[in-house]
Amino acid sequence: MTAQTLVILGATGDLTQRLLMPALYRLRREGLTQDLRILGYAMEPWTRARFQSHIGKALRAFAEDYDARSAAAFVKQLDYASGQLTAQDVAAISGRLSPGTLFYLALPPPLFGTAAQALGAAGFAQAPRNGWRRLVVEKPFGTDLASAEKLRRQMHVHWDEAQVLRIDHFLGKEATQNLMVMRFANRMLEPVWNAQHIAQVQITYAETLGVEHRAAYYDKAGALRDMLQNHLMQLFSLAAMEPLSSWDGEVLRDHKVEVLRAVKPIDARHLAAHAVRGQYRAGRSGRSRLAGYRSEPGVARGSTTETFAALRLQIDNWRWQGVPFYLRSGKRLAGETSEIAVQFRPAAGPLPGLVQAGDSNWLVLRIKPEQRMDVELTAKRPGLKLEGRSVTLSAPYADAGDAGFSAYEQLLIDALAGERAHFLRFDEVEWAWRIVDPVLRAWQHGSPDFYAAGGEGPATQARLLDAGLRWRSIAATTADVAGTP
Repeated sequence: MTAQTLVILGATGDLTQRLLMPALYRLRREGLTQDLRILGYAMEPWTRARFQSHIGKALRAFAEDYDARSAAAFVKQLDYASGQLTAQDVAAISGRLSPGTLFYLALPPPLFGTAAQALGAAGFAQAPRNGWRRLVVEKPFGTDLASAEKLRRQMHVHWDEAQVLRIDHFLGKEATQNLMVMRFANRMLEPVWNAQHIAQVQITYAETLGVEHRAAYYDKAGALRDMLQNHLMQLFSLAAMEPLSSWDGEVLRDHKVEVLRAVKPIDARHLAAHAVRGQYRAGRSGRSRLAGYRSEPGVARGSTTETFAALRLQIDNWRWQGVPFYLRSGKRLAGETSEIAVQFRPAAGPLPGLVQAGDSNWLVLRIKPEQRMDVELTAKRPGLKLEGRSVTLSAPYADAGDAGFSAYEQLLIDALAGERAHFLRFDEVEWAWRIVDPVLRAWQHGSPDFYAAGGEGPATQARLLDAGLRWRSIAATTADVAGTP
């Protein structure tokens, strides 16, 4: 097996200590990366011992299944080098690389291009004989289409597209990968997975938290860039893509791009029918008072940044003609939930005399707070009357005793193995930006619609829905999962 080294640029930062190192520690405990060399690189002029101590404290705080002896053995094998993001400085680590080397840019987004060019100028993009070189880039990949194109050009000075792995941690989640398995491994679903049988698809990511300590980034980004352009767009393309001819990373990515290319462009003249933005004001959660977004530390007092965004997308192909896809995400909402909900059309001929239980016919793939699949159906209510009620058939993704891995554990293993299926190719990034760019330009002017913190989001989101449809309740979904009334 080719010797492998992982070089983490930005090794003293938050991403490394909260996510990357706990994932690497867990993988080594599971015996999956025993021979992997890990080299941290950052500007801080630390010794190797200080870096190891820093990571040891991070593991105590953030690692699942923390074990002091295993953590001590893990950090003892870590190496460290300090320097600037220049070709001259990074060239100093050349003697510590392996034939197979993965460079992970755990850096602020403005430094992605600089780091890629420094590594390339140092000769690190050229793989040795019987070896390889790859570059992992965190999101966001640009802030709009023009900046994404600029970053691509910077990276491609030295790195081929096949070497660049753009990470979106949603693609490493168990529930996301289960979406593909559920769709294509169950024959009962494929015949009804089309416009003839499906009325709508809702993809929701709701958070109860505010911006916390991310105001410096978030006030420039907003919900549309932070969540919809990347995470939810990935769920959207997986839910809507055509069946695969073979399990191949490039075939999968081709199919996802086909979905994005088929989305009808959003006309800025009719933006109100396709996009809604909101911003949370002061509100309440139970007995707790919640501050408004403009009162959060680090947020400009007159900020018009959206903390809630919703889109109505339509796909112009035979499978999805006329089916609305609704994507929404927001902060300081009534519940902590993430789901892909598919509602099937009502039965053609309801049972004569049956009192219906409202809308049901939902297939729901939940990502949080609990990973499970639900089928919401209408059944008879017990009693003497012919009356319907909604019932839910539920199945968790994992059984007791099943081994579970985090998204970063999955993606790190894939990156080391050269499996590209769960990473973004540039044309995916490009077409996702093409979809949202008209909305971003329109939202440069005016103000968002306000909603109370702790609520369901702005009331204006209802205008996106086709007649007879409703948004799924965020509060009710969370309460149902928690088992509360």
